[in-house]
Amino acid sequence: MSFPRAPWPHTRMRRMRKDDFSRRMMRESVLTPSDLIYPVFIIEGENRTEAVASMPGIERMSIDLLCREAEQLAALGVPAMALFPSTPAEAKSLDAAEAWNPDGLVQRCTRAIKAAVPEMAVITDVALDPFTIHGQDGILDEDGYVLNEETVRALVRQALSHAEAGADFVAPSDMMDGRIGEIRQTLEDNQYIHTRIMAYSAKYASAYYGPFRDAVGSASNLGKADKNTYQMDPGNSDEALHEIALDLAEGADVVMVKPGMPYLDVIRRVRDEFKVPVFAYQVSGEYAMHMAAFQNGWLDEDKVIMESLLAFKRAGASGILTYFAKRAAQRLQNKPS
Repeated sequence: MSFPRAPWPHTRMRRMRKDDFSRRMMRESVLTPSDLIYPVFIIEGENRTEAVASMPGIERMSIDLLCREAEQLAALGVPAMALFPSTPAEAKSLDAAEAWNPDGLVQRCTRAIKAAVPEMAVITDVALDPFTIHGQDGILDEDGYVLNEETVRALVRQALSHAEAGADFVAPSDMMDGRIGEIRQTLEDNQYIHTRIMAYSAKYASAYYGPFRDAVGSASNLGKADKNTYQMDPGNSDEALHEIALDLAEGADVVMVKPGMPYLDVIRRVRDEFKVPVFAYQVSGEYAMHMAAFQNGWLDEDKVIMESLLAFKRAGASGILTYFAKRAAQRLQNKPS
C-alpha cells in the first residue's frame, strides 16, 4: 500500500501532534466505558469477601455485595458483568451436576443482579471446570480424555438454566465441538430467542490463566494436568478463523479471543475477516503481571491500564473483559478523552 503525500518538509507528520486538540481530532481508536465488561467471582454467604492472592485488588464476593458492585458499575457506564463461581468442594462432582442447579451460585446471582440493577447485562460462563472434581471443562472417559458429546449435553443444560435465571448472554468457554449449535437450538426451542451467545471461539491453551484458576478454585483440582486436547495451540491463528467460522454458522452472536494482549494479531485477523463483534479477554495473568509492575513502581498504573485497553480497540475488539474495568471507567468518567 502506498501513501501519496508531499515529501518533507511540506509533509510534517508531527504537525498534527503538536497540540492536544489536533491529537484528539485525528485519534483513530477511542476507549469508552461502554467497551468494558467486568469479570467477577462469586462465593456463598452474605457480606463476605475473599482476597485472591494472585490477583491483587480482586476479591471473591457474596451475591449481596456483587449487587452493590453492579450499582456502582452501572453508574460508571459499564454495561456488563461476567459471572464466575467459586464452587464449594462439596458441590463438585464427576458429572458437574451443580452447573445446572437452578439454585446454584450463578443462577441466584443472575436473578439478584437483574432484580437490583435491571440495566446491567449479565454474562454467564458456560463451562464445567468450576464444578468438576478434576478441574477439566468436561466429562471424562476412563483414560481421562474429555468426551465431546457427553460434555455438550451437560453444557446445554447449564446454558438453559442460565437463560431461565435471566442471563443476557451465555458464554460457552469450554471449546467443545458443536456446542454453540446445540445451545442455540435449545434456547430457540424453549423460547429464549433473545438470549445472546458469546462464544469463546478462539480460546488458547495458555499459561496466562493461572490466577483465574486460583480464583474459581479449580487449580488444585486440575493439578499438573493440562487442557491441550480441547483448547487451541498458541502457535495457530488460521485455526482460529476456522473455529470462529463454525461458531458463527452455529448461531453465535459474539465471538471471543482469549487471552488478549498476546493474541492481538488474532483479534485483528478475526475482525478483518468476519466483520462481526469480537470480544477479547484481558485475562488474569495479564492483570497479575501489570499489578506486579505497578506495585514495584516500574510502570505508571493509570497510563498503562488505559494504554493496554486501547490496544484492544486498535486491534479491532468491540468489547473487553478486564479486571481493570471499574478503574478504567472511573478514569474515563473523570478525564474524558
